[in-house]
Amino acid sequence: MTNKLPTRILGKTAHHATLFSLGGEGVLRTFGQEAAARKVIERALDLGVNYFDSAPAYAGCLDYLGANLGERRKDIFLASKTAERSRAGSLRVLDDTLRRLRTDHLDLWQLHDIRTRAEVREIFSDRGAIHALLEARADGRVRHLGLTGHHDPAVLLDAMSCFDFDTVLIPLNCADVHRMSFLRDVVPVARAKGTAVIAMKTYSGGLLALPGLPLAAGEALRYALSLDGVSCAIVGCRTPEEVEQNAGAVRQFVPLEAARRAEIENIFSDPRWTPYK
Repeated sequence: MTNKLPTRILGKTAHHATLFSLGGEGVLRTFGQEAAARKVIERALDLGVNYFDSAPAYAGCLDYLGANLGERRKDIFLASKTAERSRAGSLRVLDDTLRRLRTDHLDLWQLHDIRTRAEVREIFSDRGAIHALLEARADGRVRHLGLTGHHDPAVLLDAMSCFDFDTVLIPLNCADVHRMSFLRDVVPVARAKGTAVIAMKTYSGGLLALPGLPLAAGEALRYALSLDGVSCAIVGCRTPEEVEQNAGAVRQFVPLEAARRAEIENIFSDPRWTPYK
């Protein structure tokens, strides 16, 4: 039995991403927790996690990664984001991101948290952020391009109709199918385009890991990874132990049967689970 983490192809990037990938939340979304952040990053690296997510919006995340990746930067697929919607603003963000991460390139640069069609229009305008993404890819500071969204699947579909992105990062958890579903609306389009789907919010910010829920340990993550088209799931971790738990869950991963997925979805159809979306 191998101890290596299982991987899947990350769409057109051709990177083999570990099913559990390290998110920029948890202890990484703090300031002044250098020792704790170092332990989480080092444990993920030691266990073979090879996709690391980050964003300027995540407090000290960029600085923690920059201080601790070192020579092991070459072993991972490093993703970050821009929440600026203009070309000039996004290029300034990229300069600062690379400086803080202490690297000369990103493997993936994403438009962060697109919420409205007005933002989409701005991004694709003459001075919009899409031009920064294309310029950065052309000069080698960025290798692949993606987008992310938390709120409205229709807005992401609007953006995806304007450009063939390499990846899309979306919430995918047990409650998704009942309220503005990214699974039903975005995933089929992404699959048709060859756009890699990266799952986030699989534990709904920790809510789906609380005791007393009608889920087995790790079943929320297993649910997301059982969905057709999902390449990997990013999970923020507070401690090395949480890193180990998630790594252990994917090391033993077997897809949920369709009947169990349907049962879980039915549980979360109850309106009292609305916050879990």
